[in-house]
Amino acid sequence: MFRSVVLGSNDLDRSKTFYDAVMGVLGCPPAEPNFRGALIYRHKGAGLMITRPLDGNAATAANGNTVAITLDSPDQVLAWHQAGSVSGGTAIEDPPGERSYPTGQVFSAYLRDPDGHKLCGICPLER
Repeated sequence: MFRSVVLGSNDLDRSKTFYDAVMGVLGCPPAEPNFRGALIYRHKGAGLMITRPLDGNAATAANGNTVAITLDSPDQVLAWHQAGSVSGGTAIEDPPGERSYPTGQVFSAYLRDPDGHKLCGICPLER
């Protein structure tokens, strides 16, 4: 449904360390800043941009928002969570594992990035 997600950062070097690690698990190469200094990650037709806010104000995490990143397997979810945890992210909520939702079973893990944005690595499981 979504083509891209943009998240604000107050420290692009710190964010690059974190996002190069977690997006590297998906097979994304390390980001190179674009002409405005934003970090761009592309995967399977979707994009993630990490940038300083264009209005010049500080970046803040949105309360109640979660960006979910689809991964290919439970092992990849675990690798994503580990990469983020050792690269400046913070593990949050329950430990990585299976969860049941009305839409089906998933294997997921949650992190906060260095700026406080909530991320979910998620893999649908076969019924």
